[in-house]
Amino acid sequence: MKLLHVIPSINPAGGGPIEGIRQLRQPLRERGAEIDVCCGDAPDAPFVRASEMNVVALGPTSTKYGFNRRMLAWLRAHAADYDAVLVEGLWQFHALAACLALRGGKVPYFVFTHGMLDPWFRERYPLKHLKKSLYWLLGDYWVLRGARAVLFTCEEEQRRSRNAFWPYRCRELVAGYGTAQPPTAAAPLREGFLAAFPALRGKRIVLFLGRIHEKKGCDLLVEAFAGVAGADPRLHLVLAGPVDAALRERLARQAERLGLAQRLSWTGMLSGDLKWGAYHAAEVFSLPSHQENFGVAVAEALGCGVPVLISDKVNIWREIVADGAGLAGADTAAGTGACLRQWLQAEPAAQARMRVQARDCFQRRYEVRQSAQRLLDIVGERPSLAPADAAAARPAPASAATSATPGGTP
Repeated sequence: MKLLHVIPSINPAGGGPIEGIRQLRQPLRERGAEIDVCCGDAPDAPFVRASEMNVVALGPTSTKYGFNRRMLAWLRAHAADYDAVLVEGLWQFHALAACLALRGGKVPYFVFTHGMLDPWFRERYPLKHLKKSLYWLLGDYWVLRGARAVLFTCEEEQRRSRNAFWPYRCRELVAGYGTAQPPTAAAPLREGFLAAFPALRGKRIVLFLGRIHEKKGCDLLVEAFAGVAGADPRLHLVLAGPVDAALRERLARQAERLGLAQRLSWTGMLSGDLKWGAYHAAEVFSLPSHQENFGVAVAEALGCGVPVLISDKVNIWREIVADGAGLAGADTAAGTGACLRQWLQAEPAAQARMRVQARDCFQRRYEVRQSAQRLLDIVGERPSLAPADAAAARPAPASAATSATPGGTP
């Protein structure tokens, strides 16, 4: 099987979608699939030249929307070389280009929405939503309707996506998502991280790792951490990841106002052994996001045996709480603080049990070989319904409690 991913950019600073492609590449190859990636980046971009993937770079593009005639022409000329095309994300020209190039042809395309239909964006950016609503009618509605299937990482993402835009008509499938088993040599990785950041030695680290963006709720984490910092002077908050200057300044001012200037560390973007060392040095991982369709960093933390404290807007929270691998609360400072306090007040035996259950949860649900096989099964199946005739609405799952005791049940 030969598959083509179509994505606006393979820049690793862009977060989850390109990391997901990278993680899927090897297990798909092990199962006999060949993988190419088509993007709108400039061919001489450093991350393109350094990529281990087979990349067709057709940029640069000059607009935020990513309009690119070369991509449309290339897809029309080369789509027949592939068994299927995987469209990564919405709201940019690459998705419409795939739809226009493949409609009426024999090569099916599938769309990963990557959480981009979540209603949080409508609530947080109402003016942008109005603009998107117009584009939905002209573009992405038809992209989804023409797809062989629209793929979601979990049932929660699928459920939340249904009411964001009207009309909504597509064939929905839960494909899952995952990442490779992280390195398990905890001691040397931890030591390498602490050697790079010696001020963190001996600290009880609460770790955020990922792209630092307003939707991630880092302001909630800083406020919540201030409420528990007095429990132990060794507690230390680490924010690891790329951040724009304005947001960093705002968070730094917040920390200083709350008396946390010496209890907060910034590492910048981490990769390789330093990234894995940060996980293994952490006592607990926190992501109080306002919207997260999956959260690769959450899965990575679980794979390192690090319990996760997340919001109930991280779409895999139900499964994590059910497995006793973490705690979930509202995406507020109070909800984030409640998770931190619950962790800190837990008995050592309960904390140790949660660490074991974190690894078990990762292996059972989020190890990438499982999602790779599921994707191949989906691509290789013959749907019984045409995409436009598939039912779009199904009953939503019942709501569940948003917290759990360490090692317990929801």
